[in-house]
Parts: sequence; C-alpha cells; structure tokens
Amino acid sequence: MATTPPSPPPGAAESEPAGLRGERRAWYFYDWANSVFFTSVISVFFGPYLTALAQEAAGPGGRISVLGAAIDPTALYPYATSLSVLLQLVALPAVGAIADYTGRKRELMGVLAYVGALATMGLYFVDGTDYLLGAGLFVLANLVLGASVVVYNSFLPDLAAPDERDAVSSRGWAMGYLGGALLLSLHLVLYLFHESLGLEQGHAVRIAMASAGVWWAVFTVIPLTRLRNRYRGTVLTGTRPAEPGRASGARAVAGSFAQLWYTVRSLRAYPRTLAFLVAYILFNDGIQTVIAFSATFADQALGLGQQVQIGAILMVQFVAFGGALLVGAIGRRLGTKRTILGSLVVWTAVVGIAPLLSEGSAVQFFILAFFIAIVLGGTQALSRSLFSHLIPRGKEAEYFGLYEISDKGSAFLGSLALGVALDATGGDYRLAILSLVVFFVLGFAVLAFLSVSRGIREAGNTVPEHV
Repeated sequence: MATTPPSPPPGAAESEPAGLRGERRAWYFYDWANSVFFTSVISVFFGPYLTALAQEAAGPGGRISVLGAAIDPTALYPYATSLSVLLQLVALPAVGAIADYTGRKRELMGVLAYVGALATMGLYFVDGTDYLLGAGLFVLANLVLGASVVVYNSFLPDLAAPDERDAVSSRGWAMGYLGGALLLSLHLVLYLFHESLGLEQGHAVRIAMASAGVWWAVFTVIPLTRLRNRYRGTVLTGTRPAEPGRASGARAVAGSFAQLWYTVRSLRAYPRTLAFLVAYILFNDGIQTVIAFSATFADQALGLGQQVQIGAILMVQFVAFGGALLVGAIGRRLGTKRTILGSLVVWTAVVGIAPLLSEGSAVQFFILAFFIAIVLGGTQALSRSLFSHLIPRGKEAEYFGLYEISDKGSAFLGSLALGVALDATGGDYRLAILSLVVFFVLGFAVLAFLSVSRGIREAGNTVPEHV
C-alpha cells in the first residue's frame, strides 16, 4: 500500500517560523501536564490503594468477584493494567490515523487529555468497596493517556527540523520528569502530614490522585492555546486527498491497520530487525512491569509505607537523568549492544534480589531503586538509538510507529504474567515478582545471538563504530 503526502495548506510554510519557539515551549508543557499520572498515580498511589480496597471487600474465601470471575485481590491491579494496555494496542493505530487523516490534532489531543484528566479526578470518589469503579476509571485514564501521547508526539515534526528533534524531544522529556517530581514532592508532604491536616490516610491518597488529574487538566490548557494544526497527513493511493477536518474516519482507521499489516509483513525481508524488535518487546516488557508495580511490591511484600515509596520514586526521577547520561557514555566506549546487554544483567539481578529484601528495610529498597534508576533511562535510550540503525532508509516513520506500538503493548505480557502468578500463589509478591526474570533472560538471549552489524548492512545502512 503506497502513500503520498498531500501539500500543506497555502501559506503554512511562510507563517511557520513566526512564534515557533512559543509553540515548542507550549508543546513541552503537555509532557509536564501528563507525566504526573505516571509518577503519582501509576508509580506510587493507585496500585496499593486499589489492592487495599479489594482486600477489604474480599469474601470468606479471600477472593473478590470481577465480572463473574473469582480472583485474588492482589491480582486486580495487574489485570486492570493488562486490560488498559491491550485496549491501547487496538486504539493507538486508529487514533494516530484519525489525527493524520483529519488534521485536527490539537482538538483530538485536547479531548483525549480531558477525558483522562476527568477520569483521574474521579478516583477521588473511589472508596469503601468501590474497587471495580477504581479499576474502570484507571483503565479509561491509562487508555486515553496513551492515545493522547500518540497525538502529542505527532506534533514534533511540525515543530522541529530533523537535526533539532533530539534536542526538542529531550526538553519535553525533561519537563515531564520535572513536573512529575514537583507534584510528587507536594504529595509526599500531604501524605506525611495528613493527620495534622485533619485527613485520614485514604482521604489523603484520594486527594493526591485527584490533584494529578487537576494538574493534567490545568497545564493542558497551555499547549491547546498555542499549538496550531498543520495538515501533514497521508492518503491512500488512488483516493482523493482529504481536506483538513474532512477525512473519512472509517477510511483513516482502515488505512492505519492496513499500513500496520503491510509494515509487519515487510519485516520478513529484514529478519535481524525483526529479531531486535522481539528482544526489545521481551526486555522492555519486564522494565515497564517493574516500574508499574514497584510501589505495590514495596507495600505488599516489604510492608513499607507510602512515604518510603514516594521517596524512592522521587529519587529515581532525579537519578535517572544522570543514569541515562552515564549509560550513554558507557555505550560510546564499550558499544551500544554490549551496554544494553550489561544493563539487562543489572535488571535481572534487581528482580532476582527483590524477593530477598528484608521486610521493613527501607534502606535495602532505596539501594535497589538506585540501581533501577541508573539503568532505567539508558536502557531505553540506547535501544531506540540501536533500532534506528536497523531501519531501512525511507521507512523510518513506519518502523518507529511499529516500535512505539511495541513499547505500549509489551507491558501487557508482564502485567498479565504477574497477575497470573499472584493468582496462583495466593498473592505472594515475593514469588510472583520472579516471573519477570524470564523476560530479561529471553530478551538478553535474543539480543546476544543477534548480529547487529549484519542487520544494519541488510537495512542498507553504514555500521557505526560504537554498535
């Protein structure tokens, strides 16, 4: 299936330089706005809170009912996470296509952002035995967040020339870490002094989660008021170019899935590129699951309070910056593939050691979190860099689109595996967390036996010295 780019609207090129710097600054603020959902809701508060509600609502057999199925209360959050990511797999290609084909990216991002922000605010009302309401709101918020980020990312080519995109993208990423750390610091104060403020612990947690939704909604106003739609969509060959805002939604959705299938089939001609994607899906699956469930593990397996969890997450936010730079420097010296493999050894050790931590030992948990922070950003940054060399020239957008879907979708497997393990072990997080070792080991094995240099040559690219 071929695609042809329609011409931009008249005058767009001439007007683009004016105010571009202001648009970029506004674009950064959507990362600042939505990252608090990852930092405060996913990484710290929601998992332990939902699990506690489910445990309190459990019947005589210690299980809860979810859509007619009896499950262990500790498995509810992993299952909810898996469902939200599975829905993302279906929704993200469609949302991306609708944004490209209609040209109304700003409006679509706004609708998705505010649906997610309102769902997050709704977590304030999750109390008592409302564990199903909490799970449903979380699934909705996580789904539309992923969809809104797809649209958000699609603005980058409009705002930066190819040689500027690394810098512009990095600034947005940095803004997200900073915003998440700032609000989480306020949440730590709220949580530590909730009694002084006349609040119960659960009430303080609900305020923290709802305030993340308010933060998301308020700061989304900045990009929505400054970003401009520039039609840069593609149309199927043989069809009439659609006008901005008038493209057929059905055609956009059908075209997106057809193009995705075409790209997947074309990977057969580049087996080592496909092998790297498989390796990435496996080990990134483990990474995303560790991030999502670290706070719940600290709560359920180690008996650590949320002030410790929040402190550890805050530390990770700041140390990850230096860790990414350090791992990048090591990659330039030892080679990208070797450095990724080394980081996977660290990840495997972290997951293997986690069940051995002493109950109530905050120091041990902080040490483990420190090692996670060192390899967190570097593993993913180097993986993206290495993959860029394995893409055939002229197919960068298609292949990075597939890479992004893999990034979103791979967490489904880890969450599902963890949920099944928890269900089978009666909620034993120490045993269940070991199920994630297999993702790092298999990812390591596939990457270790992959001839990266040969794959780069197959893709028609020059092999860099440092791979």
